[in-house]
Amino acid sequence: MAKSLLTSSLSVRTKLLQTGVSLYNTSHGFHEEEVKKVLEQFPGGAIDLQKKENGIGILTLNNPSKMNAFSGAMMLQLLERVIELENWTEGKGLIVCGAKNTFCSGSDLNAVKALSTPENGVALSMFMQNTLTRFMRLPLISVALVQGWAMGGGAEFTTACDFRLMTVDSVIRFVHKEMGIVPSWGGASRLVEIIGSRQALRALSGTLKLDSKKALSIGLADEVLQTSDDAKALEEAEEWLEQFVSGPPEVIRGLKKSVCSGRELYLEEALQNERDVLGTLWGGPANLEAIAKKGKHTK
Repeated sequence: MAKSLLTSSLSVRTKLLQTGVSLYNTSHGFHEEEVKKVLEQFPGGAIDLQKKENGIGILTLNNPSKMNAFSGAMMLQLLERVIELENWTEGKGLIVCGAKNTFCSGSDLNAVKALSTPENGVALSMFMQNTLTRFMRLPLISVALVQGWAMGGGAEFTTACDFRLMTVDSVIRFVHKEMGIVPSWGGASRLVEIIGSRQALRALSGTLKLDSKKALSIGLADEVLQTSDDAKALEEAEEWLEQFVSGPPEVIRGLKKSVCSGRELYLEEALQNERDVLGTLWGGPANLEAIAKKGKHTK
């Protein structure tokens, strides 16, 4: 009996990692269509997506008049872009950036003020946790290109990416305490995973201004770019990402899926998932081509 209950619990966790599956649904009191109708009332900005032939996508937060703050419409568009990326079978990598040399200043305060009840706050939290968790589980290796400020929800978004690149003068800051709240898009939980509980508590409770040097020293940033020019920084970020996404899409996507399962599942189930991913690649075109070359990997 105990074994069957464990198997049932594990299968539920595995299903959550499947493409297109959300954390919350009506069984949790979450009604997505109702939340969407509310968010539609707050227009402005856009989430732009460019899918390049090299398998790297560019996702741009585009609301420069408000430092790329998320309007309700942008939250809806982000979900649409995530769904589009879930279905991009040729994709291997993704760069998230902000327009006009700024990453993102969080949520548009007009929407925040209008949705000030606890019920609205929780519903919005569930919507964005759903979206960013699906984003995090994309079979694409993602990197946040942080230019200028990444504050509040913008700082949280950076933690949903696999890597973070910063320009010399950029800053990541979790300002939630000063707004009388805690991170609500999953940023606190992901931050603990990235830099550990002690450093995460310092960053959150101290509302620390994590400049590129500090972020690099605590492991939040993976590298500091040499340029602050908007276009050149994007080029440099793409060159940096290419070292991780070179190779057949099915292999890169398989690696990302394996890492996701290792991060989120119990060991037994993660091993089973890794085995299943291998089953889609072993004896496949990329594997057979590599074997035929008889390449050595000691160089």
